[in-house]
Amino acid sequence: MDIRIQSVHFDASSRLEDFIRQKVGKLDQFSDDIIGAEIILRLDKSETSENKLVDIELDIPGNNLFAKKQSKTFEEAVDLACDALRKQLDKRKEKLKAK
Repeated sequence: MDIRIQSVHFDASSRLEDFIRQKVGKLDQFSDDIIGAEIILRLDKSETSENKLVDIELDIPGNNLFAKKQSKTFEEAVDLACDALRKQLDKRKEKLKAK
């Protein structure tokens, strides 16, 4: 799987990028169709502590899956987004089995 990480208006640490690659790479267990993933990291300008935004788009033949999560840390937001994508992959698999 081709994983592309883009951080907007800041430089992501290599530790954070390794964490993201590890988490997103585990999604391969749920589907063999995943071609790649694009992760966008952003800082929200709000005054709250939950100002870390993560967008993950999985490139899958047919239609792409997308999850957007906001949290206090990028790691937590990536966890939440990966959980949401795992659920979407499970639903997609069930639909394909039903056909």
